[in-house]
Amino acid sequence: MLKKDAEVQVIVFASRKGGAGKTTLASHIAVEAFRQKAGQVVLIDTDPMGGLSDWWNARKIDGPEFARMDNNLSVTLDALKKEGAANLVIIDTPPTATTAIADIIAAADLVVVPVIPSANDLRAINQTLDLIEEQNRPMVFVINNASTSGRTMTHEASSALSQHGRVCPIVVRNRQDFRSSMTDGRTAGEINPKSKSAEEVTEFWKYLKAIMEKEKRRGRATSTT
Repeated sequence: MLKKDAEVQVIVFASRKGGAGKTTLASHIAVEAFRQKAGQVVLIDTDPMGGLSDWWNARKIDGPEFARMDNNLSVTLDALKKEGAANLVIIDTPPTATTAIADIIAAADLVVVPVIPSANDLRAINQTLDLIEEQNRPMVFVINNASTSGRTMTHEASSALSQHGRVCPIVVRNRQDFRSSMTDGRTAGEINPKSKSAEEVTEFWKYLKAIMEKEKRRGRATSTT
């Protein structure tokens, strides 16, 4: 058990586009953060489809933890903080652009927006961006489910996204082990720790951690001026 009223950081995976891979990335980053000793890592599933909940219920390996929302998100986060039950909370969201999603984004220390490198997915980012900008939250794009062979579209997508915000330099590729691992509550790295998929997730988590630390320092500097 952590110290009560400990600081809790929140990562929200959000995208207006269905099928962008939020659930897969949220589960993989949660496990990687737990494995890298990020403290008590807690998952929250706000998607009525319950994909993250189903994955966690199928899981036979310890960590991360799961918190069910009996009330609204702010109540759940306050309870985790007061109970000293979390250092890092990772939230999966449905593919909608509603007031409820805006409230979830407002609670984020960092919003991660997965984008598949396709014309349709790139056209769909505006509503997600509008919500994030309205809540004035730090965000980062991550190119997800990219082809393992064709690089042109990935490069073009990265260039296009950079016009709207920060783009993660780690590209998550389309591999079978990501899909296979989700069926029984594991991650690609737990199936094969030496795989390319495992390497990408490790580097992705390191990048997110560095961004959060940078944002935390920026917030402290702002609060003292």
